[in-house]
Amino acid sequence: MDEIEIVRRIGELVDDEHALGRTHSGAPPSDEEVANLRSIEVALDQCWDLLRQRRARRDAGQNLDDAQLRPARIVEGYQQ
Repeated sequence: MDEIEIVRRIGELVDDEHALGRTHSGAPPSDEEVANLRSIEVALDQCWDLLRQRRARRDAGQNLDDAQLRPARIVEGYQQ
């Protein structure tokens, strides 16, 4: 996945996240909506991580294609 595709995917996920937020407007989300939202959040974190990896590799003169989508357990364990 190149950077344009990653950014496009991030945009799609953000749109999905916003659409999910509008669906229940005011009512508490269902368990399925909560699970979907969590899945979207993890996918967003993975995409942002992949984008950062590619940019760091470019800055370091390394091969961008060596950047890998990391598992959820890794990107969700990062300290903010």
